[in-house]
Amino acid sequence: MKYPEILSITPEPAEFAYDADATILYALGLGYGASPEDLQFVYEKALKALPTFAVLMGGGSGDFIYKGGIDFTRIVHGEQRLTIHQPLPPEGRMMTTSRLLGVVDKGKEKGALVMVESEARDAVSGTLHSTATSTLFCRGDGGFGGPSEGDLPLHAIPERAHDLDIRIQTLPQQAALYRLNGDKNPLHIDPAMATSVGFPGPILHGLCSYGIAARAILQAWCDNDPARIARFDVRFSSPVYPGEAITTRTWRQGNQISFECLIAERGVTVIRNGLCELRD
Repeated sequence: MKYPEILSITPEPAEFAYDADATILYALGLGYGASPEDLQFVYEKALKALPTFAVLMGGGSGDFIYKGGIDFTRIVHGEQRLTIHQPLPPEGRMMTTSRLLGVVDKGKEKGALVMVESEARDAVSGTLHSTATSTLFCRGDGGFGGPSEGDLPLHAIPERAHDLDIRIQTLPQQAALYRLNGDKNPLHIDPAMATSVGFPGPILHGLCSYGIAARAILQAWCDNDPARIARFDVRFSSPVYPGEAITTRTWRQGNQISFECLIAERGVTVIRNGLCELRD
């Protein structure tokens, strides 16, 4: 990593234009479309955008990775946070601006954290729709002499039995479909690439698992109304393999839902420290 040079990188604003087909493709990538309740997300008649669609609009990370000298082959998506200020229209044109929140040096053997915030505003009206914060775990970039503290605080899961769990089956071809949203990293489709970095096979995109967790909460607690979700934060802890079932455990307290996701068959928690805040 080029430190402290990375701190002065300022990405240019980027445009994210999308139509109804892009909105539908995102929903299909999360497994929607199998029931009548899903029509609002996959049919252009009275179409609604899912709140987590906003994570695709966050640009800027590439500038920090490439201009900042980060080893992109060893990056893992560590955390994703999202605030929805105004529900997304089903089609539109957004302008995104990104900034570096900070970097944390975990040491040469552990790596580094890079935290990037992106805001998406309507390109015409200027309305702020979303603020997304991504934490990148850069496994090959520790030991550059930067600050050793500065991690974003994590939400604590309640120490009691959960209220409700929701099991969603992913498809064997889930990653092949989700990658059409723009993330064509071969790790998600090429078996040879996946095994070369230590996985038994291609893994599901972290942001696909993220969207499936939101799908579970929309189903369980929001009557499938996408306007209800105002905030959605997670920490990724383990990969999901296409074809596995994701179980989302939820704890509700008022308008706050804590959650975590696991693969019951493997006994592995894949998302931790989940926090969803609902609008009335």
